[in-house]
Amino acid sequence: MRAERVFAYGAAAGLLGDHLLGDPRRGHPVAAFGRAAGAVERLLWRDHRGWGVLHTAVCAGGAAALGLAADRAVRHSPAASVALTAAATWAVVGGTSLAREASAVGRALEAGDVEAARARLPHLCGRDPQALDADGIARAVVESVAENTSDAVVGALAWGALGGVPGLVGFRAVNTLDAMVGHKSPRYRRYGWASARLDDLAGWPGARLTAALATAAGGDPRGAVRAWRADAAQHPSPNAGPVEASFAGALGVRLGGTLSYGGRVEHRPVLNGAAGRPVRAGSGDIERAVRLSRRVGWLALGACAGARLLVRGVVKKGRTS
Repeated sequence: MRAERVFAYGAAAGLLGDHLLGDPRRGHPVAAFGRAAGAVERLLWRDHRGWGVLHTAVCAGGAAALGLAADRAVRHSPAASVALTAAATWAVVGGTSLAREASAVGRALEAGDVEAARARLPHLCGRDPQALDADGIARAVVESVAENTSDAVVGALAWGALGGVPGLVGFRAVNTLDAMVGHKSPRYRRYGWASARLDDLAGWPGARLTAALATAAGGDPRGAVRAWRADAAQHPSPNAGPVEASFAGALGVRLGGTLSYGGRVEHRPVLNGAAGRPVRAGSGDIERAVRLSRRVGWLALGACAGARLLVRGVVKKGRTS
C-alpha cells in the first residue's frame, strides 16, 4: 500500500477514534512525553539559550526518532502501518477534549454559574479566571477553541501529511514543549527560547490551513477574509493571529483586547473590531465556535489526505511522461 493511502486511512481512523473516545483519562502518551521532558529539564536546565536548544533537540528529536523507528518497523505490513498511523493520530490530536472542555464552560455560563466556569477555564487556557467576568470567560474560550483547533488538530494532520508518523509525533512534541517552557517567565525566557521559536515554525502551515478552512466553513467567508487580512498581523503570535482573526470574522465576533496571564496584564489588538460584536456569555458563541472547530478538523483531514494523493499523482505522471 502506498504511503499516501496509509496516511489517509490511518489518519481518518485516528480522527474518528478521537471523535468517539476522546483522550484517555490515564496513560496518555502526550502526558508520558511531558513527564520525560520534565525529567530532561531537571537535568539540563541552565539560564542559557544553548542549554534550551539542547533540551529541545533531545526531547523533540527523540520523539520524532521513536516515531521513525516505529514506522520503519511496520513498513512491510500495510495493515500494521495503517494501525500505527491511526494510533499516532489518535494520540496527538485533541479535538474532542477541546470541544468537551469548551462546552462545559459554556454550559456553566448558560446556567449563570460563573464560579464553575472560572474553575473549569484553566483546563483550556492559562488566563487568570478571577480577572474575568462572564463575557470575558466566554471570549477566552472562543479564542482558545480557535487557537487549539490549529495546535491540537490541524497542525498535527498537516505534519502527518508531510512526514507520516514521525511528523505527527514530532509536531505534538514541539507543541508540548512550547506549552511547558516556551513562555516568557523569568525561568524560561532564555531556556525556552528554542522551543518557542521551533513551535512558531512548526505551527506555520497548520495555522494558515486552519484560517483558510475556517474561512470556507464559517458563516461569513468575506468577513473572515477581511479580518484575517486586516488584523492577523497585529497579533503578537505569528500563528494565533491568522487563526483567531479568521474565526472572529467567520463567527461575526470581536476577539482580542485586554487579558491577564499569571498576574501579567496584556493589551492585545482587537480582531474583527470594525465588523464584529462582543462575545457574550449565554449567547451560543462558544457552541458556534466548537461546531466550527469540528468542521475545520474534518475538512483538514480531507485537505491533507487529498494533498498527499494529489502530489503522488503528479509525481507519478511526471515520471511516466
